[in-house]
Amino acid sequence: MRVDRVGFTSVKGTRHTVRDEIELDADGAVGDRLFCAVDLERRRVLRTVQNPSLVGVRSRWDGTRLEVTLPSGEVGAGTPAGTGEHVACDYWGRSVELSVQDGPYAALFSSYLGFPVVLAEAPRAGVIYGNPVSIVTTATLAALGDHLGGADLDPARFRATVVLDAGDRPFLEEEWLGRELRLGTARVRLAAPIPRCAVIDLHPDTGERDGRLLKGLATLRPESGPDGPVCGVDAHVTVPGVVRPGDPVGLLD
Repeated sequence: MRVDRVGFTSVKGTRHTVRDEIELDADGAVGDRLFCAVDLERRRVLRTVQNPSLVGVRSRWDGTRLEVTLPSGEVGAGTPAGTGEHVACDYWGRSVELSVQDGPYAALFSSYLGFPVVLAEAPRAGVIYGNPVSIVTTATLAALGDHLGGADLDPARFRATVVLDAGDRPFLEEEWLGRELRLGTARVRLAAPIPRCAVIDLHPDTGERDGRLLKGLATLRPESGPDGPVCGVDAHVTVPGVVRPGDPVGLLD
């Protein structure tokens, strides 16, 4: 078994970006969903399923500088700095304390989305649904693609932290729940299957709804749980480390 690809996005809901490597610590991938767009009037973190055009936006954080690029090519870049305003916002029914950020980002997102939005910094793993690391295998994606008539599915639709090449057996990752995986120099413990929503039906570069993956997944896996059809698993980090494509993967007792 080996790591096929790794990735995340720096601003929640924006385009999932493939990386050359990721660093995992106790809170997941360093830099993953560190920022989020917020509707201050409603005190809500913007979610992709309700704001699919966010997927068309590219974001890149290098630890100091955040660059946001709209589909038009317009760029907002700089070093975010807190305005001193802290707000408690709803995220999937729970309250998250966020720090509003200065810079060109509020105007950029607001003009793009068509309503007032600010950029906020989130606590680590604060705007992540479930455990901070998500994992899916290439065989699982291939099985869903075959079920949909031989479609070649872009793994970015599933926005996984780590995609594994673990052979030809689909949904094998679900059999590892409760066990540890060695990924590069890191270790994670697999926790739960991931219920999927309509986000997987969005084109991973544009956010346009162009697929019927969710319906296909439901018919492929009618035994899925009450929260919807599942695909992939989430995990928490037990040993920090670095993960790169091509790294060997070990299943530990």
